[in-house]
Amino acid sequence: MNPKISDFGMARMVSIDQEQGRTNRIVGTYGYMSPEYAMLGKFSEKSDIFSFGVLVLEIISGRKHSASYQPYYVDGLLSYAWKQWRDGAPFEILHPSLRVSCSETEVMKCIQIGLLCVQENPDDRPLMAGVVSYLSNSSIELPSPQEPAFFIQGRKEIDMAAMELKLGHVAKSNTPYSINEMSITESFPR
Repeated sequence: MNPKISDFGMARMVSIDQEQGRTNRIVGTYGYMSPEYAMLGKFSEKSDIFSFGVLVLEIISGRKHSASYQPYYVDGLLSYAWKQWRDGAPFEILHPSLRVSCSETEVMKCIQIGLLCVQENPDDRPLMAGVVSYLSNSSIELPSPQEPAFFIQGRKEIDMAAMELKLGHVAKSNTPYSINEMSITESFPR
């Protein structure tokens, strides 16, 4: 493999002591963008930590994170990894080719670090110095990750949440239905 670094014209000049900023021109690949950058244009070191976490989970799983910010998107890599972690089966995300050659302890640590890096709240994500420390020191106890950004339970929950927003209350039925009671179409010639 020959790693290459490319400049896609997205770099911008900032002052030497600037730690965060905001932009109106959001560019990049959605699956790797932190929620605060993708939705608000806010960026910081923690935005890069989020992207790093996605890469770690991609490497471990062999799956691409194809996140979309569409309401119908259900189960991306972050949701899948979180569900497996939450259910006590984190090794389910491990790519089969890695199962025979990797230490379970190291894999577990990498999965946990990946999930810590993709936390929804930027303040909950570790600094890169912390990540390096976690990776290089086996005696450090890692914090437990919370639900990652963009975690979605499933299609049914999405439909119900959207309906609740439209109606302003919790719907009682599990059956999807239209909130329209009646619609009339009148056609007029041009």
